[in-house]
Amino acid sequence: MSPEPRIDTSVPHSARIWNFLLGGKDNYPVDRQAGEKVFQTFPGMVEMARQSRRMLTRVVRYLAGEAGIRQFLDIGTGLPTMDNTHEVAQRAAPDARVVYVDNDPLVLVHAKALLTSSPEGATDYIEADIRDPDTILARAAGTLDLERPVALMLMGILGLVDDHDQARSIVDRLMAALPPGSYLAVYDGTDTDPDYVEAIRAYNAGSGGISYTPRSPEQIARYLDGLEIVEPGVVPVTRWRPEPGAQGEPPEVACVGGVARKPPRP
Repeated sequence: MSPEPRIDTSVPHSARIWNFLLGGKDNYPVDRQAGEKVFQTFPGMVEMARQSRRMLTRVVRYLAGEAGIRQFLDIGTGLPTMDNTHEVAQRAAPDARVVYVDNDPLVLVHAKALLTSSPEGATDYIEADIRDPDTILARAAGTLDLERPVALMLMGILGLVDDHDQARSIVDRLMAALPPGSYLAVYDGTDTDPDYVEAIRAYNAGSGGISYTPRSPEQIARYLDGLEIVEPGVVPVTRWRPEPGAQGEPPEVACVGGVARKPPRP
């Protein structure tokens, strides 16, 4: 039996901070302190976290329903919460197969207990870093058939890669390994709100953890270059196919995302 993973509680981790912002309890004082500092500078951070999570739910519902996708590779999944990718996907398609990837040992601890599957489908968890796409692909192939379409979920994770060219290279490597008919879904924080940018700057300077880089909407859209963009395009997460019947205009948040399909080979 493998030993329990070692959890470093001396520095904050993005997965645990996100859990705190979403109202979860799977975090430590150092994560709550980092989250509170961000919140003090940018009170909209909690709303942004919640709206981003809601976009993820709508994206998975679209992919498993309208788009007919049955395989999901969710990198940077974070700690389990309500409406995890496999739960949303398997409500629409009980035979959906989902592989989660994260590099926080605490996520692994909870994944073992919480990331269950419908009898018809499957879930798996890989402890790996997004900067190592070849390892992710090799291990994901144990659960997913990479000859059939896969939805690659990169939700709020690419900002943890400091260099934009490196982030684009990672996306390109992952998508190159997936067949036509696969989808890419992304969102990330943007540099469009000065208060948000300042909050992240202060977090990066004082946290001791992995830094986060807000990017322009145009930079985030570049991740989808060469793919067929699904309507309504790369937009604020609140405006990506909002729930029917929602009252009023969706709130503005400094986070944009989109979904795109890998086209057939020429």
